[in-house]
Amino acid sequence: MFNRLKGRAIHSPDYFLLAAFLLLTVFGLVMLSSASSDLGKIKFGDTYYYLRHQITFGLALGLLGFYLGNVISYRRYETISFFLLLASIGLLVLVFTPIGFSVGGAARWIKVGPLTVQPAEFVKLTYLLYLAAWLSNKAANRVKGFVEGFLPFAAISGLVALLLAMQPATSTAAVIIISGLIVYWAGGAKYRYIGLFVLSGLLGLAALVAITPYRLERVKSFISGGDVQGSRYHIEQALITIGSGGLFGVGYGQSTSKYNYLPEPVGDSIFAVIAEEFGFMGASTLIAVFLAIVTRCFMLARKMTEPFGRLLLVGFASVIGIQAFTHIAAISGLIPLTGVPLPFISYGSTALVAFLTMAGIIVNITKSIQR
Repeated sequence: MFNRLKGRAIHSPDYFLLAAFLLLTVFGLVMLSSASSDLGKIKFGDTYYYLRHQITFGLALGLLGFYLGNVISYRRYETISFFLLLASIGLLVLVFTPIGFSVGGAARWIKVGPLTVQPAEFVKLTYLLYLAAWLSNKAANRVKGFVEGFLPFAAISGLVALLLAMQPATSTAAVIIISGLIVYWAGGAKYRYIGLFVLSGLLGLAALVAITPYRLERVKSFISGGDVQGSRYHIEQALITIGSGGLFGVGYGQSTSKYNYLPEPVGDSIFAVIAEEFGFMGASTLIAVFLAIVTRCFMLARKMTEPFGRLLLVGFASVIGIQAFTHIAAISGLIPLTGVPLPFISYGSTALVAFLTMAGIIVNITKSIQR
């Protein structure tokens, strides 16, 4: 079929990706129902508080985002990407104003009527949209240049990273900026500038860890161990939870660690609950789904000649994959704890809206690829 208005061929969407996103979303709600039951009853007197909130605000608005991302030509986002990024950066700044509020010392949210919005989740979407649009409109020699290529990329990435680090949301900043760096590489950047950016980022991260006691304590605890009732309590409980699942798990809804032992069972630690209830086989299957999504997106990106769509596929696949495996690695003790949620699954309405919108745009892009 040919869309005369848009001047491009329209093919069927990639049903594998469509099914994978649907599977993750449904599984996320199913797991949230299990992981949050005790916490919801203790904090709000409602076993289904977290599930109801996720469906009402996260799923409902997320499906709207998916629909709009899927039916509006993705090329239209190219022309408004700068304004979308500007708006999301404005929301990031608002967390430091009176309408923003903090939880546990982190200023990451703003209150909009009945909604609690976490602007960093929208920045994942708009930063990658803008970066793909900017790179796709640059001549190859300009992307490879220092003044017209590297400096603008470093400036916008540095601004986003700085605002996120101030919240603080350093792990989120790392996920976003690494994803952006992959898009920058896919757009034709020179390796020496990529290396310069990575070196600068590592030095900045090291300085941030050194001057922030709680971050330094996390790193020390990861390297040399620590008090199992103190700095290592979270990771020790997570490892116990994962280990207790065995090969096939204790069964859905049968987790015992979620009963006031495991911190953040609905967010930072939800993969541990999944591993306990579904075992090694279930956890491995979930990892395989994320791997399949990333692999499929990169395979489709290689078939695209249109640069904006190609770079968007690379960027969105990268942020989904990097965030998923950062969450899994952290809660499995492979890297220091990060506080990064699991895409499509962890509790968080803003995150679900952002990732479902990304999924809609991804499926939209696949309709322009002849397979």
